[in-house]
Amino acid sequence: MSVVKWRGMSQTLIPPLPSVPAASAGSGLASPTFSPLYQQIKALILQSLQSGEWKPGELIPSEVELALRYKVSQGTVRKAIDELSAENLVVRRQGKGTFVATHHEAKVQFRFLKLMPDNGDAHQAENRIIEVKRLRSPAEVARALDVKAGDSVVYIKRVQSFESVPIILEEIWLPGALFKGLTAERLAEYKGPMYGLFETEFGTQMIHATEKLKAALADDVVAATLHVATGTPVLSVERVAFTYGERPVELRRAIYLTAEHHYHNELS
Repeated sequence: MSVVKWRGMSQTLIPPLPSVPAASAGSGLASPTFSPLYQQIKALILQSLQSGEWKPGELIPSEVELALRYKVSQGTVRKAIDELSAENLVVRRQGKGTFVATHHEAKVQFRFLKLMPDNGDAHQAENRIIEVKRLRSPAEVARALDVKAGDSVVYIKRVQSFESVPIILEEIWLPGALFKGLTAERLAEYKGPMYGLFETEFGTQMIHATEKLKAALADDVVAATLHVATGTPVLSVERVAFTYGERPVELRRAIYLTAEHHYHNELS
């Protein structure tokens, strides 16, 4: 197997620190923590999203209906949905209601594809699958996906092109248990976004991701695949994507050519 060497990229993932409840003064007991009512309603709505009560792309109950369901005010429900909308988990449509976000919508797709052309609008990439195989998870991949070393993972290697020019080389690892039946043939024949396929056929929706970016130089493998000279400056990106419940379900390492593209992000 030919594996891209990701120059200078750290493979060490630092796990989040466990939360420790505050102790009551002199009591030695943990103090209960309380969240605002709208946060509690948000958590209940999230439970329904995670359980699949409302599928991606479906209309969820109105604010009035949810207020009756949870026995709270409509304003409390609205505040909860406002946060879910800001997190791109639901989409408000004027005059139609609120829908579960889906990766089949262009707006959602470009949340995760941040490479934009210097001139012109963003457009869909053309995908070429190089390799798909099942293998035993290497230790660093297992840590990122929160699985055991040696567990089955699906490995995908692909090139994304814009206007027939190869721009992105990716290696992707997915938990094998979640993506049974995922093959190179299925990926090649599917014309929509990869995350849309994961959502529709494997019931796994990517909610958010963390990324590490670093300047790098194209090695021989990258150069040959992207048709550039060895040593060409590139952008190296490592992403871990999560589904509901902060469960990591994808490790992706990508090399971007940025001679005519840039990495675009919005901070708020």
